[in-house]
Formats: sequence, C-alpha cells, structure tokens
Amino acid sequence: MNSACHSHHQEVDLGRPFPLGATVTENGCNFAVTCTDARAVVLCLFHADTEEVLGEIVMPAKSGDVWHAHVKGVSHGQLYGYRVERGEENLHHSPTDKLLIDPYARQLSRPLHWNARQYSGDSQFMMAKCVVIASQSAPPGSADRPPKPTIPRHRRILYEAHVKGLTKQHPDVPVAQQGKYLGACHPAILEHLKALGITSVQFMPLAAFMPEPYITEKGLTNYWGYNPVNYFAPEPRYGQDDPLTECRTMVDEYHAAGFEVIVDVVYNHTAEGGPDGPLLSFRGMFPHQAYLMEQTAKGKLVYSNHSGCGNTVYSAHPIMTNMIMDALRYWVSDIGVDGFRFDLAACLGRDPQQFSVFAGLLRAISQDPQLKSAVLIAEPWDIGPGGYQLGTFGARWFECNDKFRDSVRAFWRGDKGIKADFATRLMGSRDVFHKGYRNINTSVNNVTYHDGFTLQDLVSYAERHNEANGEENRDGHGHNLSANYGVEGPTSDKAILARREQQKRNFFATLLFSQGTPHILGGDELSRTQQGNNNAYCQDNEISWFNWELNKYQQDFLAYCRHVISIRQQSELLSRMFLDDDAYQLHNNVAAVNWYNPDGSDKGNDDWASHSNKAFAVEIIGHKNTVKEPEHWLLCFNASDRDVKFNTRLQSHNGGWSLVLDTRYSHPAKQPHLRVQHLFLQAKQSFVLFRYTEFPL
Repeated sequence: MNSACHSHHQEVDLGRPFPLGATVTENGCNFAVTCTDARAVVLCLFHADTEEVLGEIVMPAKSGDVWHAHVKGVSHGQLYGYRVERGEENLHHSPTDKLLIDPYARQLSRPLHWNARQYSGDSQFMMAKCVVIASQSAPPGSADRPPKPTIPRHRRILYEAHVKGLTKQHPDVPVAQQGKYLGACHPAILEHLKALGITSVQFMPLAAFMPEPYITEKGLTNYWGYNPVNYFAPEPRYGQDDPLTECRTMVDEYHAAGFEVIVDVVYNHTAEGGPDGPLLSFRGMFPHQAYLMEQTAKGKLVYSNHSGCGNTVYSAHPIMTNMIMDALRYWVSDIGVDGFRFDLAACLGRDPQQFSVFAGLLRAISQDPQLKSAVLIAEPWDIGPGGYQLGTFGARWFECNDKFRDSVRAFWRGDKGIKADFATRLMGSRDVFHKGYRNINTSVNNVTYHDGFTLQDLVSYAERHNEANGEENRDGHGHNLSANYGVEGPTSDKAILARREQQKRNFFATLLFSQGTPHILGGDELSRTQQGNNNAYCQDNEISWFNWELNKYQQDFLAYCRHVISIRQQSELLSRMFLDDDAYQLHNNVAAVNWYNPDGSDKGNDDWASHSNKAFAVEIIGHKNTVKEPEHWLLCFNASDRDVKFNTRLQSHNGGWSLVLDTRYSHPAKQPHLRVQHLFLQAKQSFVLFRYTEFPL
C-alpha cells in the first residue's frame, strides 16, 4: 500500500512500529511515532538548507498507538517533523498547524527559541526540525572508543559544571569552541580538572531544551537548560556542526582522561508548560498520557504542578515510563555517559500522584541490565504533596543532602545549637541513611549547588541580589544561611577579605573531610562570584561564566582546594570510615571515634546541647588490619569568634600530632611544620587537621 505523498514523490510502505523514532534501513528510513486519539499523523520532510517543505506523507499504518511508515530514499541528515489531525472536540490539543518534534528524535537541526509571532499561525518556521541519524555508534570500550572508568564509590568527588559556563571565557580554548561540547573537553579544561583532583563531572542538562516564553519575552534566556523539549537529542546550542557526534566526543575525551561523566536529567516537567503552554512535542502526540492531571474540589481536571514549572510528567504512564527508560539507556549505551543526576526525582516515584519507592519507573530503573553500573543520584524532593523524600530511595541511589548544606552553613556562620547536627552530618548523616541499609557514601554532600549562592558569594552577601532576573528580587531562595562579615558584596578591606577566605577554606575542608560523596560546585575553586545572584538560571553572561583570570587570593584558594582534595584521596580512612555494605568486610574501617571538648574531656549530651561552646574535636583511629599504614587523625573545629585552647588528650609518649592542615593559612606552602603532644591554641573560626605520627622526643 502506498500513501499520499504531496509535492514530492517518494515510495512509501507500511514500515514497522518499532523501534520508535527514525531508523535508517538499507533503502530508506522507517518512521514510527506514538500518537493517541488521532485521525491522522502526517510526516513532514524538509529541505536541509532552507527548511522548506519537501514532502508530506500521511502515515499509512497504525499498530496500537504507534503510527508508522517506511519511506524509500530517505537517509542520514534528512530533516523531518510531524503534524497531527484530531477531531473537533480535541482541536485545542493539537491543531494541524503546529509542527511537532518527534519525541524519539536523536538530533535537532538547531536550537529551539520561543517566538510568539512565528508560533501563532503555522509554527513550522519557529520549530527546530528533527534530523534522521544513520547509525548508532559503538558503545564505550569498543575498538574506537575509550572504556568507561571505574571509580570506587568512596573515591568519587563530583564537580558540577555547565558546558558553556565552564569554557566561554577560557583563554586557551579556541573561540569557536568556547561554550561548546568540544570546548568542554579541550586539554586545558581536562588538565585543570585533573590537577584539582575530582573524579566525576556532573554536567547540567545536555538534552535539547527551549527557554520559557515568559523569560524569552523579558529579553532573557533559560541558561541552565532545565526546560526540555526532547529526552534524546543533545542540545544544539553546545554544538558547532554536529551536536550528537561532538557530545559523544566530549564524553570519550573525559573517559580517556579518567573522568566519569554524569548528566543532569529533567524528567519532572517539559518546556510545554501549563495548560496555555505551547504545543511542541509530547502534548501534540499524547496529551493525556504525557502530563499528570488532578481533580479540583469542583470536579474540574487541571494540570498537576509538582515541579513549579506548570506541568508534571506522568512518569507512571507506560508511554512515559518507556520513553524515559529508552532515553536513559540511549545516553548510557550510545552517547556513553556514566550516570545521571535526576532533577526533582520525587516526580519519578509518583505512581501516579503519591510517592512510592516501589513506583513502576523506579523499579524499571533498578532492574534494567544496561543501567546496572550507572551512577544514580536523586534530588530527593519536588514541591508536590509528600514531596520531601530524603533517605527513601533504594540502596543503589545516591541522594543530594540539603540537611548537610544547611547544617554546615549554619555551624560556620556561628549559629547556636548546631553542633550536634553538624557532627551527625560530618559522619555521613546516619539519622537519614541508616547503617546496614545505605552505604556511607550515599549522602551527596554539598555546601553550594548551581541553584543558590556560589562559595564566594556565601561569604560575601547576607542577602540575595537577583535584580538582573527582572522579578524585583523576589525569586530565589530567601533562607541562605550566608554572611558578609562586615560589608555587603565586594570590598577592599583586608580584614574582611581575610575572614572571608578563611571561611571558604573552612567550608571546603568540611565538605572534603565529611563522610559521604563530596559535591563541588564548579567554579568555587576559582572563587567565582555571581554578584550575589542566587538564582542565575536566566543569566547567560559573565554572572554565570567562569572567570579564569585569577588574582592572588584566588590563586591561593585554588592551590588550597587541590591540597585538600589530595589529602582526602590519599587517605583510606578520611574517605571511608565505615565498610558496612562492602562484601566480606562487615566491620568498620575505623576502630574508634572519640568526641572531645576543648579541655580534652569526653563530650556528653549536655555538651552537645550547650549553646555557648562552638568548638570540639573528633579523634578517628583506624583499624590496623584494614589499611597498609594505620591511620590516626584528629579533626578540630572552632566556629566561635575567639581562639580556643585545645587539650588533645594524647596517651602515647612515643609520638604526637603532626599538623596536616590549618585553615588559618591561605596557601599549602605556608602551613607550619608543627608537632603537638598535648596543648595547642586554635584560632577563631578555623579548622585544624592533625595526623598522629611517632617521633623521638
């Protein structure tokens, strides 16, 4: 059977319903797309250079909800899209004057920008076109691609970065590659990350997105990319000529350099927004299956909005569950990434409205053979009912721990009544991630994340300054637990600058010497500022881009960050005290953990509850049989605004404490060679790390 093909004659037959998307065959291309409740689905082919219509083909066959056709003569590089014809009662869902992106498109022809004038009639000229891609590439580790690295979970250090922000202003990256996939894997970038000591780069969304209409109409853009239009196609903004190949190349270069690549994925909402949002893809193809609906008290059906972005993906519906699973497998096996950070991951567990750890999608992820070794990081909440789910994801999952962030910020700011909670966070948040059930590295510890202050701004601003976002400074988090130490924003006061730098060193050391998986906000090591903006999602400019030209303060802090990471990575104990779920090692790596008051006495319950004392020490003694060289550490914290005399309560006469790190000193080279047996004076608002060594007295 041949179907109608207007304005360009091509031979069309029924084709096959699977695989979904456009699949190149020996003599043409098979097109298959899921579309519910439609009278007809029209495949539109376009000229590659002008995007003018080349042909329109009414899909000749339908299997269940999948429409399909095989078109002879169509090959790699062909541009296409779809139109859907529905009955009158469904007209408001998808009139045929809207061109739709194939939900399974592997590449888009160009970035998608909102344009109200172009969208208002036939949206063809606004819409990016889908691109037919010939072959699926070989998996990582095959003959022409480097293998994926194997990072032990206690060695993993995450570094969150944005492809464009990382590279846009780097002087060694060629101008044509700045802000692009190829720039992000430039040797200068890889050398910086290698020298820093991180193991895993967590890229902000790489899937194709469209900035929201309201932000576009304000003259701004969605820089972060948390507004997807498609789950498969890499974002064209970051490509020079061929985004898909260049994205794969970037992943391969990171693997060759020994890094994991983890990508942030957004399966909780899309760029189609609320009920008045644009028809771009899913809403035109399967409107009732794509988005979660709920009934109002008056019985009216409305969009659920558990994401805060107008819609919530109906992840429990088989169409969406299958598509998300297909996308995850594609990014792991074809593009080659090592894992995912799931934005607002509570949405993945809504089955359909209430969260369940046994939700269909979460079960599908946990059993999938192609995802068995993928790193899975949950942002374990959304804004819907019962949306805060920290600690409830399965044993394989890592979870972003906001309790760690808030407790560490409050402690170093000098807030009262924080000590006990701070100590719990330091030891892996076992009140949330219970021993015997969750690995000690489950907690993804962060002091800063892309949403919120940078580390530099955390110690420079008491309030957010988001005026540039055009919302009268009403957007962004108000509860920042930050401080400016005397002046709001930049200053030339050396005393204030010195105090800020010391606080940054305290934060960074606490992050790296806490049990869990450290998450570093990319650019913090460069002392990056967003000028007090704690919600810079719409700032595609110097507010968000890394500045690589460093002054003396910034150079010293970068050296300090490298030094702290190297201390953690060289220690078996500081990165993994507890081996409670490693095979055949159901004991601890640690023989004893002792908590002391500054005078050397054991900390009791009353001491933890006391508001007056903001200083304490923790002694960590390693098991002699678990490490090559027994480790014995003393970590001293003083968040008070006065120097504190510590008694280290050392029993041995054969050795003493050798100073490894004191956050008073701005550069590793300035650390004194200090050995202490009993008493030492710790500076105010400082952290000190000692290691026990035997030495003749």
